[in-house]
Amino acid sequence: MSTQTNHQETPQQMKQHQIRLMFSGLVIVMLMSALNQTVLAPSLPTIVGELHGVEHMSWVITSFILLSTITMPAYGKLSDQFGRKPFLIFAILAFAAGSITGALANDMTTLIISRSLQGLGGGGLMILSQSVIADVIPARDRGKYMGIIGGVFAFSSVAGPLLGGWITEGPGWRWAFWINLPMAALAIAAVIFLLPHSSRKGQVKKSVDYLGTIILMVGTSALVLATIWGGNQYAWDSAEIIGLFIFSLLCALVFIPVELRAAEPIMPMYLFKERNFLLSTGASLALGIAMMGSVEYIPTYFQMSLGVSATVAGLLLIPMMGVLLVVSIITGRLVSKTGRYKPYLVTGTLLVTLGLWLLSTANQDTPTWVFCLYLAVMGAGLGMSMQFLTLVVQNAFPARVVGTATAANNFFRQVGSTVGASLVGGLFTSRLTSFLTERMPAQAAASAGEHGTSSLTPAVVANLPEPIHGIIVSSYNDALMPLFLYLVPLGVMSALLLVFVREDALATTVDAEPSTTDHLVRSAATGAIPVIDPNRPLKEQIHGTAQTVVELEDEQK
Repeated sequence: MSTQTNHQETPQQMKQHQIRLMFSGLVIVMLMSALNQTVLAPSLPTIVGELHGVEHMSWVITSFILLSTITMPAYGKLSDQFGRKPFLIFAILAFAAGSITGALANDMTTLIISRSLQGLGGGGLMILSQSVIADVIPARDRGKYMGIIGGVFAFSSVAGPLLGGWITEGPGWRWAFWINLPMAALAIAAVIFLLPHSSRKGQVKKSVDYLGTIILMVGTSALVLATIWGGNQYAWDSAEIIGLFIFSLLCALVFIPVELRAAEPIMPMYLFKERNFLLSTGASLALGIAMMGSVEYIPTYFQMSLGVSATVAGLLLIPMMGVLLVVSIITGRLVSKTGRYKPYLVTGTLLVTLGLWLLSTANQDTPTWVFCLYLAVMGAGLGMSMQFLTLVVQNAFPARVVGTATAANNFFRQVGSTVGASLVGGLFTSRLTSFLTERMPAQAAASAGEHGTSSLTPAVVANLPEPIHGIIVSSYNDALMPLFLYLVPLGVMSALLLVFVREDALATTVDAEPSTTDHLVRSAATGAIPVIDPNRPLKEQIHGTAQTVVELEDEQK
């Protein structure tokens, strides 16, 4: 049986300037997706006010995350089978289509559809960019590149709100969508001309796991819808919400046997036999809930409770993202130099936990510089931890399945982000509505605008007289700040999981990355499976599926 090994150039075969050009192209792709997640944050109060849909505010955020989440495994698996380039181009085009639709939206329904289209592309942009890096850069050298990726997100998190604030106060929030089009054109050019060609012929089977993909998407969507609607459109104990949770659980139970029987499963079950994958993915899930649930609504809080403009709300995030940028780059270089990453993972998650607790103590009387200090603590923790969780997963699997493994890890992180944004957004919205209803007199609520409290914008709130202004400000604070304390246990759980991560040596070449056989031999030392005797045929020793045996024999050949 012949094996084709030159499916992509290795770092030894590529000159350094080629790698730098390739990475520059990927940075453009990731920047486009990352900016989109933050540029709308300062505009959100104005958008939902103009489109009369404050009760649907969380959908603007969660629709993007939902679509990007459920498509991640498909992007990862299919790109492992057929190559990265065509799927990257498709993702960029879908993202551009969503941007055009969003710029032309005249109601909340159209806006949410546009965000869904952007999410359809956004999931592929992030997964495929990380997978291409893993294809050509060894894990030991990948730390510094992961640090730069963390820097891209930090830059986007600062530049996005600033740009969004300037656009909101200047040409109008619709330009937050229009500006994506030139970036999309640049990203397509970068993918076509800068990324190396990837051929998967002879590498993997071309079978597509349609059934597993559908079950995964439908089950995940049910879970997210339950968290979005729970406590808002339906009571948590209503038949609709309970039914969605039960349906999601049934999908998970059906998904496992389907994947065990699939020729090319979209999410192979052997991933979950790897200890580091389980621990880092669990930590990613918990951190995703905590991070997205807290950070996404801070610009809105700044505008409504502190009375600052959209631009200033973006500027107030600089301490958090600036620290994240510096810490991410420094720790990335240290990881590449020393090969040590576990101390940064544990310390980082503990700092995130501390930041969440500090934010929960803030109120409308907290000095702005103190609030920024709390955000900086959280930024330092994220800079130390988030990007290395992906590195741990990529280092645990061979290059031929790196897209699938990366997608699976990011999938669970995004599930956490979706649930976090949905739960915090839902709780925030319901608490805010309840407080405003309880505290504001009916005549005062009517004076807030034609559509009442659903049309409150920062400009409207700033011009309201006392005591109405004070009621709204206190309601925003009381609705959001206590939610940070609810997220603290998730940070603690992440740190505890990462304490048990096995700090494997980072591979120094792409070809030397761990194989499935390596993992089985290493697992034998822990008693997970019997020790493999290299002098005996594999079929006599390994008790598993026929597919696993074939894969092991292929690797030996």
